[in-house]
Amino acid sequence: MSTLQDASKGERIPISKRLARFLGQYGVMVSVFLVLGAFLLYPIALTVQGGLSGPDGWTIRHIQDVFRDSNERRALFNSLKIALGTTSLATCIALPLAVLSARYRFPFKSVFNATVLVPMIMPPFVGAIGVKALLGRQGSLNALLGTDWDILGDGKMFGIMVVQALYLFPIIYLNATAALANLDPALDEAAENLGAGPWHRLFRIVLPLVRPGIFAGATIVLIWSFTELGTPLMFDFDRVTPVRIFYGLKEVENASPRPYALTLVLLTTAVLMYSIGKLLFGGKAHAMYAKASRASSEKPLTGLAGYAATGAFLCVTLLAVMPHIGVILTSITSPGQWYRSVLPSAFTGDNYVHALTYDTASTGITNSLMLATLAMGVNLVLGVLIAYVIVRTKAKGRGALDALCMLPIAVPGLVMAFGYVAMTLRWPFDGRLPGGLERFLSVLLPDTWVASISSAPLDGTWLDLAVLGIDPNPFPLLVIAYAIRRLPYVVRSTVAGLQQTSGELEEAAVNLGASRVTAVRKVILPLIMANLIAGGILVFSFSMLEVSDSLILAQQQKHYPFTKAIVAFTERLGDGPYVASAMGVWGMALLTTTLLGASMLLGKKLGAIFRA
Repeated sequence: MSTLQDASKGERIPISKRLARFLGQYGVMVSVFLVLGAFLLYPIALTVQGGLSGPDGWTIRHIQDVFRDSNERRALFNSLKIALGTTSLATCIALPLAVLSARYRFPFKSVFNATVLVPMIMPPFVGAIGVKALLGRQGSLNALLGTDWDILGDGKMFGIMVVQALYLFPIIYLNATAALANLDPALDEAAENLGAGPWHRLFRIVLPLVRPGIFAGATIVLIWSFTELGTPLMFDFDRVTPVRIFYGLKEVENASPRPYALTLVLLTTAVLMYSIGKLLFGGKAHAMYAKASRASSEKPLTGLAGYAATGAFLCVTLLAVMPHIGVILTSITSPGQWYRSVLPSAFTGDNYVHALTYDTASTGITNSLMLATLAMGVNLVLGVLIAYVIVRTKAKGRGALDALCMLPIAVPGLVMAFGYVAMTLRWPFDGRLPGGLERFLSVLLPDTWVASISSAPLDGTWLDLAVLGIDPNPFPLLVIAYAIRRLPYVVRSTVAGLQQTSGELEEAAVNLGASRVTAVRKVILPLIMANLIAGGILVFSFSMLEVSDSLILAQQQKHYPFTKAIVAFTERLGDGPYVASAMGVWGMALLTTTLLGASMLLGKKLGAIFRA
């Protein structure tokens, strides 16, 4: 049999085996590129096309119309203010805590490190219910102080910033803590020996070196808060671009370019903000970045300094759980029994029963359990294949594959959801095949075949993906949307596991006669199972509580996922907000379990999952 010499190992490998390995690697990579191209790049491209196309070809007139409209300009400016304000607040909260946690020992530090993820166990739009109960005009604060302040009425925008910052600051905290742990302590000690004070060392040495880590977390917070849809809706604040896009969804069916133009402006602005931030804060710092050469020694804080550090963590924790407390209290309140009083005047457990038994609630829970489980299964398969190509092969293009898999973190979920709506209005689900392709096929195929292919062949079949219309079919799109949006979590956690697992174990199994697939299945997968479980439960939990995709893609009650059902209850009179709060508590319980499990399995590497 013909063989080739493997120069790296001195082995002679049969050409047929090398060819099979080559075809396998590139076959997987091309297949993944096709999937991501169809369900990640194509929806984005449709949004861009919809915003720039006109009856006579490409045009920027629709974009100009957006900026000519004073209401749209104000909405975009408000979204920018909310994003910058949320990111600034979250950074101001997270950075001092990260420095304290990474460099010092103080009382109850381990407890606060364990509870840092508590804010993320509840989506901010659910937390808005609790904030309104506590700080609203008829809420607890006014009842306690005997005042009539309209805090949320006069400062809705600031309320949105605070709620989102208290929810998102752990992302910056995790990234900053990981970056601080990688610093070489010799740099700080050398500066101290040269007479530099603690503040001088912090601003001139520590912060420049950890700037990439801070930027990585702040980028997620910036884009997340800029495109957040649920929280402004809950605060009844419609003067932001995401809500304007949401309200303009029905115009898409009438081929109106305005929603496309708004979405394109949102996407372009998000990319510009990221690029400017990368240029200002993420560029030169990489050249100065140094990993620790020895374990960083934590300095003990005793006396007043130690209690001050503990107090800082305690204060932030109490602020962060304030929305949670409000939601929990609302969930056990009898309808109408928490009005101008510090605490509810009557309690009940019926809201939790209704949150599981009402048609809208039970349907939402059942739908989300099914959708999140399917999305998790899809991502585990894709994640393993992608991570294996990235780590275990030298295939050309794997770097581009890695970057493409991280793109969903940087692309706003609202843009993706809107792109999926646009996709359902195009061939093969609706409309006709583009004229150029139809003419090309007419040369190769009979006219009857071309006619059947050109006129939306999937329309009306079980494969018809539809969001709008009388009888839509959004479930396949919801699974795809959840999977694509959370794919980075599984890829990053699986890559981390493969990098820590020696490839020699796999090669030994192959040399003993096992096929490559068998070696991966029986040797590698068991060794990285903790990483797979961690990534999988993150996909499941965040899919259960996904907001943008759920609100936009599910338009009928029978298709409502969990979060859309919560929003529907908040708009319902009577016991609606109380049942919505009970559903939020069920969601909190789910996320608490899953995030604690992921934290235990991944440890400090959890922060790398939330990194663009």
